[in-house]
Formats: sequence, structure tokens, C-alpha cells
Amino acid sequence: MAPYNGVMKSLEGQFLVAMPDMDDERFAESVILLVGHGEEGAMGLVVNHELANLRFADIIDELDLGEVDNLIKVPDAIRDRAVMRGGPVEKGRGFVLHSSDYESGNTYPVAGGVSLTATLDVLKAIAFGPKPTSSLFALGCCGWSPGQLEDELANNGWLTVPFSRALLFETPVEDRYEAALASLNDNINRATLSPDAGHA
Repeated sequence: MAPYNGVMKSLEGQFLVAMPDMDDERFAESVILLVGHGEEGAMGLVVNHELANLRFADIIDELDLGEVDNLIKVPDAIRDRAVMRGGPVEKGRGFVLHSSDYESGNTYPVAGGVSLTATLDVLKAIAFGPKPTSSLFALGCCGWSPGQLEDELANNGWLTVPFSRALLFETPVEDRYEAALASLNDNINRATLSPDAGHA
């Protein structure tokens, strides 16, 4: 695993929460679930920024998954679901975080009964069933080269927050940033954090 503060430690399955003074506008007020972190670097998905004017229906229509044999239509509740802006890397690639009651040969366990699948089979399952109980669809991801994330953490660019299924699937998207901060301490919010704050 990648060294962090001199200790071999992986942050896979934890959330990264951008400090309020984050310089990189692509990650301002972002909550990122780290789905991988090791010697080769890190990968994560932003889980609190929706892509404007894009819905799950647009994705399944683009992939021609809208109907099966012109008989089964995708329910409106599924078609209207938001698509997350997962990150600036591989922007055209889809990633699904979902409850572990769904699994395919390409499913990767992340944390706390949540897995990641990045193939068409999970999109078909969400559209037509049997679908996972909970899921979140994102286009693009975030990536860090070896040591890069550790440097950003050392420079107070991010806070780390333990995994929470409720934060990922139950908290409204627009509330996830503040909720992630509050999960560290009820008194923490973007106004109380200073640029000199330490790691959680």
C-alpha cells in the first residue's frame, strides 16, 4: 500500500472531502469515494456533483438500451436519475457504485457492502432488473499517480472521512459536502475550517 505519514496505509473505501480553500476548481467542495489506493496510486469518484442537463435516460438512450424488444420500457423514476460528474479522467466512461446485492464478473468490492462495476451489464440491470437496491452512476473518475494523493493530504488539500453508506446513497446530493464535514464533528462546516486545519 502507499505510504501515508510514514505509515503503510490505504485509504481505499474512505471519502476525501475537499478543504474549502481547494485551489483546483475541478474539485471545489467535492466529496470523493476512494475506490482504490495502493502503491500504483489512487482512484476515486466524485459523489456530490451532478452533471447539468444529463440524466440516466440520456445514457441508456445513447447506448440504445432504452427498450428490450420494444416491450419493456425503462421506468420514468430510473430514466430521471441524476448522473454524477465522477472526475476529470476518462470523462466518457461510466462507473456505477452500488449495493453488493448485485454482482457480475466485473464487480469490485469497495467498502461496507458497496461495490464498483464499470460495464454495461450493471446499466442493464439498473434499467430492467434485477437491479441493486442502491446505486449511483458517474461519468469520469479521479486519478492520482503514486505519492500524489499523499502529497495533497500532507498539504492539507483534503480531509479524510470514514465510509458511510448513508452519505453515499441516502443523503441528498446537494447536502453531501456539509454532511461529510459534519460527520467528523457536529461543529465542522465550510465556515469553521481554516486553511491550516489538520487531517481527520
